[in-house]
Amino acid sequence: MVVALLVVVNVFGPGSEDTSGDDGGAVAEVDGQPVSPRDESPVEVDTPPITPEADVACPALMSQLPLEIAGETSRRVDSDSPYAYAWGDPAQVLVCGADVPAGFVVGGPQALGINGVTWFVDTTDPTVNVWTTVDRTVPVQISIPASTDGSVAIALSPVIAGAIPFTEPQPGG
Repeated sequence: MVVALLVVVNVFGPGSEDTSGDDGGAVAEVDGQPVSPRDESPVEVDTPPITPEADVACPALMSQLPLEIAGETSRRVDSDSPYAYAWGDPAQVLVCGADVPAGFVVGGPQALGINGVTWFVDTTDPTVNVWTTVDRTVPVQISIPASTDGSVAIALSPVIAGAIPFTEPQPGG
């Protein structure tokens, strides 16, 4: 015999107001600090075709991505790939299974080693800096508006290092 138990918990304590409104987007409080709902405006993300290598490696990374990182809250993504994620406004967009940039040269000046990951940082577009891992079996790319710093990429480096296996960097094609 199977018995289902349903428990409803009231997250509003004495003196708290229900802020859910008509849109159903409640804001709960944890230890007196408001927790904002996830930004619901989707970010359109163009992604490369999904490779068999990405299908093997990317799910481990995607399952470990945080809802908030470096002070930025996650956002919904509109993409043909399940391997895209975004945080903040303006959006900082991660794509697992990206291509190694054509301009990458092993040991070149645009290669940065951060928290166990080697990144190639492409700054040729004045509006966005594109950070791409070049030492993983599947490259991970983070597009960061030039008006913000690279803290999201820096904070994600240990997550990427733990989820996507290392490989020797190869020059871009």
